[in-house]
Amino acid sequence: MVDIARNHDAATPTAAGPTMPPTAPLAVAVPDTAARRTVDDRHHVDVDARHTGRETSAVLPGAESRSAVAARYLLAGIRIALGWVFLWAFLDKLFGWGFATPTARSWLNGGSPTAGFLGGSEGPFSGFFTAIAGNTVTNVLFMGALLAVGTALILGIGMRLAAIGGAMLVVMMWAAVLPPSSNPFMDDHLIYAAILIVLALLGAGNTLGFGKAWSATPLVRKATWLK
Repeated sequence: MVDIARNHDAATPTAAGPTMPPTAPLAVAVPDTAARRTVDDRHHVDVDARHTGRETSAVLPGAESRSAVAARYLLAGIRIALGWVFLWAFLDKLFGWGFATPTARSWLNGGSPTAGFLGGSEGPFSGFFTAIAGNTVTNVLFMGALLAVGTALILGIGMRLAAIGGAMLVVMMWAAVLPPSSNPFMDDHLIYAAILIVLALLGAGNTLGFGKAWSATPLVRKATWLK
């Protein structure tokens, strides 16, 4: 007879062996849709990067974009080219290499680097420029400015002084040729002045130049206007 007092919750042995105790159902945590989608996206990006070898287009914080790097090198190239314009003018007038200045009229052979240009002024300031044309002080200042501005631009040092001095020089040359032959007032001298100022403001001497090293010297740290 069946014992009605027996614990019916107990496991009943079978012929195949003792019955395994009941187990609780597995709890599966399902992340929400947004989190799962973020994880999946990261997984796919990592897999694509490993298989293709290509970097993602995202720019890390503090990193320069390709266009910014290209702009820096473009400005550096313009700086060096403009510096060569000034430095070449100094060398040709000094030695008379036959490009703009014949050898017989070179400064070393007794010629004047300013007599021809300033002496032919016919604009509203012609009286002033013809009075100082060929003067020893004028020649020294003019040649010194060409040398200093050209060297500073090529090396990328003293860009502020080079911009100020170079802009003043070319603006005075512009005033000496007023009015320009092909425009009521605009010519390449004013363009050069604007470019010089832009190069200094954008720190063009730090790329392909010694601008950073120059700025780190104790002298320039104390006198920042020398940058």
